[in-house]
Amino acid sequence: MRAVTWQGTRSMSVETVPDPEIVKQQDVIVKVSATAICGSDLHLYDHYITTMQRGDILGHEFMGEVVETGRNVRKLKVGDRVVVPFPIACGRCFNCVQGVFSACDNSNPNGEIAEALYGSTAGAGIFGYSHMYGGYSGGQAEYVRVPYGDVGPMKIPDGVQDEQVLFLSDILPTGWQAALRGQIEPGDTVAVWGGGPVGYFAMQSAWLQGAARVICIEREPERIGLARDICKAEIVNFEDTDDLVELLKQMTGGRGPDVCIDAVGMEAHGHGFMAAADRVKQALRIEMDRATVVRQTIQAAAKGGRVSIIGVYGGVIDKFPLGAFFAKGLRMGAGQCDVHRFLPELLTRVLNGEFDTTSLISHRLTLEEAPGAYEMFAQKTHGCTKVVMRP
Repeated sequence: MRAVTWQGTRSMSVETVPDPEIVKQQDVIVKVSATAICGSDLHLYDHYITTMQRGDILGHEFMGEVVETGRNVRKLKVGDRVVVPFPIACGRCFNCVQGVFSACDNSNPNGEIAEALYGSTAGAGIFGYSHMYGGYSGGQAEYVRVPYGDVGPMKIPDGVQDEQVLFLSDILPTGWQAALRGQIEPGDTVAVWGGGPVGYFAMQSAWLQGAARVICIEREPERIGLARDICKAEIVNFEDTDDLVELLKQMTGGRGPDVCIDAVGMEAHGHGFMAAADRVKQALRIEMDRATVVRQTIQAAAKGGRVSIIGVYGGVIDKFPLGAFFAKGLRMGAGQCDVHRFLPELLTRVLNGEFDTTSLISHRLTLEEAPGAYEMFAQKTHGCTKVVMRP
């Protein structure tokens, strides 16, 4: 089969690789009908996530048709159309039973790598996302092996187009959980750092969860347009202000936003000395993550407010404003999304038209065009906001 493979820093190649096979009898094989490049994939592309190996197959946003099942699979049959959550979960460990599927105890065979790095129990395996997260082949391919077939893949009703539901694999539930972690209350002002794909759905989710105002902090024109026109957010272009935190306070009567969502993560942009220092330290691997947005969310949040971090971080940061976090009595939630937990509700909401799932897509390409698509998405050229590919 053909698949998108990682060949090194900012080097992607579409190669012919062996077809996947059933390894355990709970597995299914899915013929991919649509897959997407996620902003998190760019952390692999730029090689800020460690434990990548040359030839790894990328991709964790995908859906398709079941073409083979293991003997122990009961809920799926050949011919079912499914969307597949990006975290791999067993469905029966303590964390899965609690609904924390992204922290599954059984799906990551390389847990000792994360334990050595973070000093704690590893999270779940993830499709196409380094050997620290299990070394699983991803869905930017013609076929993919999906473990725990009765737990993860969700059947899609007949007549529903791929693009309506593809993003249930990751960015829609991720945006939804980002808003949930903010514990939005009626009348709240919600500020979202980053108008990319996750921020796009976090803004829509904030409205659905009761926000009175939604503010988007962004600089890219295409993302600003989507945030303003589709997500109905007020816009702050962070390039136009020397003091973003002060501006947000002015916009909220001196209080600051009630909920601050970081939908950016480890490669945050910014200006000023601190942002420049972060870029240098990250490039030299002195600091693993650029902390610009983390600092701003804490500094901007209203007293007693909530900070939700859904952007991916991989290691350590400098100058964490713990004093401000403590003095203001803030609450913080973070982590990978527990996609399985939200799929039934969000599928219903999508089918009811509560989310705009397609305006985000700027480029529809073939799998063979993936190397150029990665470069375009990373550089934000050609008006690229989201790439969907078909094998």
